[in-house]
Amino acid sequence: MTEAVYMDAEIRANRSLSERGFIVLIAVVTLANCASAAVFVAMGATFVPIFLGIDLLAVIVAFLVSFRAGKRIERVRVTSRDVRVVQETPRWSRVIWESPTAFTRVHVERDEGRATALKLALSGRELAVAVALSPRERGEFAQALERAIWQAKRERG
Repeated sequence: MTEAVYMDAEIRANRSLSERGFIVLIAVVTLANCASAAVFVAMGATFVPIFLGIDLLAVIVAFLVSFRAGKRIERVRVTSRDVRVVQETPRWSRVIWESPTAFTRVHVERDEGRATALKLALSGRELAVAVALSPRERGEFAQALERAIWQAKRERG
């Protein structure tokens, strides 16, 4: 017999810049840096193009790191037996939280009515979840998670 799943949520970070947008942005930054380098070389500042090249390289690396982080998935699964949080990437998957549903608590930190942090808690351990969500989405996710845990506890009782 398979156990009932009360929540199986997949949380991904929102990335608004597409690959094509990235290429356009890098092309614009490259053109601006080349134009600036030409002006500085004409003025006799021969080392400025080196720093503009380092600047361009830093922007490219920052975006590549961001794109890589955007591929990370946080999966929150609630069953009658346990609450499990798994981090997944295209290369690996690992369980970062596992606790019995009956003893797992959801803790929401609020500031001015907005959910600033959402944590799972058990026996002094805490794990921040849904960090990639906006405060409004985090509040909605907290309600759905609490409801799923309540339903799972009700099945066991």
